[in-house]
Amino acid sequence: MTNEQQEKELFINTDNFNTDFTPLTVEPNRIYEYSFETILEEYGPHDYSEDEWSIIRRIVHASADFELGKSVIIHPDAIRAGIESIRAGRPVIADVQMIQSGSGRKRFQKHGGDLYCHIADEDVSKMAKEHNTTRAIISMQKAARLHEGGIYAIGNAPTALLELIRLIREGIAKPDLIIGMPVGFVSAAESKEELSKVTEVPFITNLGRKGGSTVTVAALNAISILADRQD
Repeated sequence: MTNEQQEKELFINTDNFNTDFTPLTVEPNRIYEYSFETILEEYGPHDYSEDEWSIIRRIVHASADFELGKSVIIHPDAIRAGIESIRAGRPVIADVQMIQSGSGRKRFQKHGGDLYCHIADEDVSKMAKEHNTTRAIISMQKAARLHEGGIYAIGNAPTALLELIRLIREGIAKPDLIIGMPVGFVSAAESKEELSKVTEVPFITNLGRKGGSTVTVAALNAISILADRQD
């Protein structure tokens, strides 16, 4: 059998995994549809607007965690601010590179913006060592110097979120929107509680220790999809 024949044989049958379990579908779009249908059914009654629900639904889809989804707080101006920021071509700043990898970056670039993450920058690492502090803190300071406005997406580092809040209150950083959902046992819940008190900037956050880059990306992608739909 030739290599071409072997490849054809390898990929021709996608209906039988030779397992006891057979997936409902292997079609990508149908997988999303079935997932969203399941989330709607299991989430139960809610009072979210259609746009708010699109964010909650994606967060639950990314985490398979209804408790997390029900702990999400969406500032009344958050969706409008996020859409306007993206459509104005303003930057998106991430605390970690995982958000860079998972986001729909092309949607930001389409409107003239882009996504930036400074945590691995050489000067950030050097300064963090010199001051015996986290790279996340220094990366937020650098972002505030380099970028005007924009969306800050923080899913991993509570110290990044706390530093961003400090920079806002001192008038140094002026984001259009903060998506702050860091995960962890040290300062994660507390940093999000502080974010929920911020009055200067719209935000999306959640209560408690749960969160992470995956759900932050989910919220960010939901916002960017809404921005695209307004074309």
